[in-house]
Amino acid sequence: MHIIRTYSAGVHVGTLKRREGREVELTDASRIWRWRGANTLHELALHGPQQNWTRISERVPSIVLTEAIEIIPVADEARDAFAPRWAK
Repeated sequence: MHIIRTYSAGVHVGTLKRREGREVELTDASRIWRWRGANTLHELALHGPQQNWTRISERVPSIVLTEAIEIIPVADEARDAFAPRWAK
């Protein structure tokens, strides 16, 4: 699992399938809309987000992101914290 920060499409998390230059393809991918519990994406990848206030979209089977500017591996112990959640 990796966190991908893009130039203009936000932050995504999923399984890195392919990378060619700035283009990456993720499978089982979600968009991270907002989070708490980490100051930076580095900390988010190490510890995961807090449950409250955090918004992570439902997963899509695949997405191609054309302007990836940061690719960060997610620590094994943080993976479960990236379950989709979108409270009303």
